[in-house]
Amino acid sequence: MMNEIKDTYKTITKPSEETLFKDRNSKFFGYAFPVFSEEDIKERLEELRKQHHTARHHCYAWQLGTENTRFRANDDGEPSNSAGQPIYGQIQAFEVTNILIVSVRYFGGTKLGVGGLINAYRTSAQLALEASEIVEKTIDVHYKLKFGYDMMNKVQRIIKERNLDIINQKLELDCEYTVSVRKKEAESIFEVFDNLFKVEIKEVD
Repeated sequence: MMNEIKDTYKTITKPSEETLFKDRNSKFFGYAFPVFSEEDIKERLEELRKQHHTARHHCYAWQLGTENTRFRANDDGEPSNSAGQPIYGQIQAFEVTNILIVSVRYFGGTKLGVGGLINAYRTSAQLALEASEIVEKTIDVHYKLKFGYDMMNKVQRIIKERNLDIINQKLELDCEYTVSVRKKEAESIFEVFDNLFKVEIKEVD
């Protein structure tokens, strides 16, 4: 059997509602944000630090990427692995990426112990994810096609038959289309165009 190419991933497209989990007077405010870069993550964390400037801990975890993922978990002053790691565990459990989850803690005067903290941060992250709209997206490959006007009809026909999205077009002396293709169909689409005389195709970022 051929290896099935995984070409979908789960993510969120808009921030979650704010959630609240309480344990022995400590309050944990949970948030989930869609993010695409470490710059995005920094901005979101700064916003929350302003919003909750009297909170003692802003613990978080994030994951970026669809095929080669990067992640980080941060305990922000809580005992090691009692906050960031349980939050990251929920990102894994919900199988989401391009996401930042933050749990902001207001200390309520009673220590929860490491077990209590792990449970509180895990629950806070879970609530934020449950309050989010999780969607499935496809991993796409982009190809640039170059061809003369005489090939326009042929190219258009393939695009239509194969349900491809044109995400960019330049019509000057030659025609230039950038098309978006689902990853698992990418190879066969490439071959179709590559075999067309007078059509140049190459993968672009």
